[in-house]
Order: sequence, then C-alpha cells, then structure tokens
Amino acid sequence: MENLTSATPRQVRQMIRRNELVRPTAGLCQGHVQANLAIVPKDLAYDFLLFCQRNPKPCPILDVTDVGSPEPRLLGPGADLRYDIPKYRVWKNGEMVDEPMDVARYWRDDLVAFLIGCSFTFETALLKAMVPVRHIEEDCNVPMYLTNIACRPAGFFHGSTVVSMRPMPPELAIRAVQVTSRFPGVHGAPLHIGDPAAIGIRDVNKPDFGDAVTIKPGEVPVFWACGVTPQAVAMAVKPELMITHSPGYMFIGDLRDEELAVL
Repeated sequence: MENLTSATPRQVRQMIRRNELVRPTAGLCQGHVQANLAIVPKDLAYDFLLFCQRNPKPCPILDVTDVGSPEPRLLGPGADLRYDIPKYRVWKNGEMVDEPMDVARYWRDDLVAFLIGCSFTFETALLKAMVPVRHIEEDCNVPMYLTNIACRPAGFFHGSTVVSMRPMPPELAIRAVQVTSRFPGVHGAPLHIGDPAAIGIRDVNKPDFGDAVTIKPGEVPVFWACGVTPQAVAMAVKPELMITHSPGYMFIGDLRDEELAVL
C-alpha cells in the first residue's frame, strides 16, 4: 500500500500486525485519532487512572480496556493492543528492558491498558490551517523533551511532564493555539511557546525522545504536553511492570479527529 496517509486505520493496523510497517505513525491515516499506550497491572490501575484525571494535559484518557483484555472497544473494536502498535517499550522496575514489535510474551491476565490522547491527532487540522509540521515535512519522529513541569501526584504515581515540539514562524503560533485548543482530548493548546530553558530544556536540538528537527531562522519552538509522560513517570516510580508504545509509534484508532474537536 503506497499512500498510507489515506489508508484506513484497519488497513494500517493489519500491516503493523504483520510487521510490514515499523515506523513512526505521524502523517498516517490522516483524519483519524492516534493514541499513546500505557499498560499497568490491575493493582496499579486505579492510581494510574487518578493520575491521568489529575493531569489531563499530558494524559487525556481516550479508552481503557477491561482487565486482561487487549481490545480497545471504543477506539478500535477488534484491534489487539499486543500487536497493533509498530513498536513497544517494556519497563521493569523503572528500566526499559525491551523494545519489541509485539508484547504477546509479556501479556498477563491482570493487565489494564490505557489509551491516551496524542498530538498527532490534531496535526491534520494544523496542516489544513497552513501551520507547518516539521517532522512530517522531514519524515522523522517528533522531538520530545523532559521538562521541569511537575505532574500532580496520585497514589503510586508522580513525575515530570514530557512535551513535544513543533517549530513555526511567530505569526503562526497564535493560529496553532487556536487550532489545537479545539482538541482538549489530545493535549489541547500548547503548554509553552518560546525559550526552552524556561521549562527546563537545556538543548532544543537534543530531544530526550524522538528526532531533532530543523528550526529555521526566525522560528519559535512551540511545546505541547505529550503522552510520553507516563514513560518518564515509569522511570521515576519504578513499577514492577509497565508496557508502553515506543515514542512516536502510536495506536491508530477508528475514531475521526473531528469527533474529538469542540467548536
């Protein structure tokens, strides 16, 4: 299949399940929701749910599976979260121990999966508004950074917020705020515009996750809360097991972007 921007989510998920597509998912299935993944044991699921509710900018919940079920019934009926993401990360006691293309061998009957809103979802709207999305232009992963912005703790979970960055001319930053404010379920408006050091980022050209992108002369970096935040939390609190997506390799759901938009 050549044109993955217009492919259906089910077509792309089938390619991913067959290991025929292993790449960041930005730009794929344009117009459809993409989601971050965090899987935790049942005994941590309530605390994680509370953590997400207290931190809706980085962790807006789109779907939660039944205990032991890998099927996201709201975002992708018939999908299987053990196989339908291009690349995963497996965390044990705060350390990433594997980055496999499926997690069938790690699956347990006590696991609960959370699908969390992803800023890839509003990128179609940004492009329609003539706002540049540099990582799509350069066909690479979005740059993501650890910040000094603390999340509100909840039970077992605490940690710092991760952000994603898209550079653009200053006159388009206001348009980007207007466009993305319509999508509160996928991080909404930016957390920060301008000086990276103000949120604890030492070098904007050296992201903690993803790839560096070109920042052209005169452009400003615009930062959105990011659903990779649970991975920073895993490093901080060291749960016995957490399974996540690999940053930039998302679950593509059947829901349309505009179904999450507010007027």
